[in-house]
Amino acid sequence: MPAHVTTSWRDRVEAQPSDDGCLLKLKGVWKLSDGLISPSEVLSGDPVLKGAGHVTVDGTEIESWDSALVCFLVDFKKAGDAAGRRIDFSALPDGAQRLVKLALAVPEREGAKQSGGTSAGFVETLGKQTLEAWKGAGEMMGFLGETVIALGQVLRGKARFRKSDILLVFDECGPKALPIVTLISFLVGMILAFVGLVQLEQFGADIYVANLVAIAMVREMGGMMTGIIMAGRTGAAFAAQLGTMQVNDEIAAFRTFSIPPIGFLVLPRMLALIIAVPLLTCYANVVGMLGGSAVTGAMSDVSLLQYYVQTVGSADLVDWASGLFKASVYGVIIAVAGCMRGIQSGKNAAAVGQAATSAVVLAIVMIILAEAVLTILYQIMGI
Repeated sequence: MPAHVTTSWRDRVEAQPSDDGCLLKLKGVWKLSDGLISPSEVLSGDPVLKGAGHVTVDGTEIESWDSALVCFLVDFKKAGDAAGRRIDFSALPDGAQRLVKLALAVPEREGAKQSGGTSAGFVETLGKQTLEAWKGAGEMMGFLGETVIALGQVLRGKARFRKSDILLVFDECGPKALPIVTLISFLVGMILAFVGLVQLEQFGADIYVANLVAIAMVREMGGMMTGIIMAGRTGAAFAAQLGTMQVNDEIAAFRTFSIPPIGFLVLPRMLALIIAVPLLTCYANVVGMLGGSAVTGAMSDVSLLQYYVQTVGSADLVDWASGLFKASVYGVIIAVAGCMRGIQSGKNAAAVGQAATSAVVLAIVMIILAEAVLTILYQIMGI
């Protein structure tokens, strides 16, 4: 509650001796905008209240009030009980009495009140984030282990999922992704050609723009851009689908019927992406080369035939195979990230949205990391 505690309480609180103890008269306006009065300061600061064992709170002179009055009364009751004093609210307005009873009847939830302490230091924050990252890595390794076991069951012909699910998922993440893959790949090819052409023109080597675009698309950019597109498009969809199933207790129902969710829900999506992402990567490579040819033809004297001949001679089967292998790895990463976050989702609408966002971020980070690791391995292996 955005209100401050003030010590100017004497104009609104007056204590008078009575036959059975003390009469505490509340008067004036009680608004949050005027600040909160500290009950402990009233108890210790008024000499009449100090020795009173019974305190009757009178609100007949209160002009207007909001939750500031209720906050004071609740805290005053708690402070009086702690000091062994009997607090009587019978002379308060009926609405205030009901609100105080309700506030005292329901215990305060742990963590509901904002802490007034200092914020955590750098070392503490770093430690907490490290522990969370370690826990997340353990959960991911466990999920990967279950997925590998499920893949082994597929190879042995003992997997429990519907073959038609693979076709349904493939239709969603394959043909329906062609428009966005086409647009992004064509633009990436144009950008590579433009950057390369500006530099190579200085040396009269315009023709080698075709080599640059072909190698970059086939080995690196085609698969990576396709993977990032599919992470945002398909990975988020997987997380949302499985997260919604988690909210509706459908995944719990699978376990009740001894149907493993990993095999029935994750495997079809993973197998579909392992097939779809390399195929989309092949398509993206070709479209990127076309984008590069459009820029080269418009900005240089290189003909379309020259560009084609140079492209064919620059990227061989090893280059295509290395790029497609990366694409297959990206497909596994997208499926694992999306399905894992979906199955780990909480059981509310906000948790489903958070799972989808987390799936996209995790998939993109892992794709970039896998790209770097595989590129280094290819370099070491001389591929």
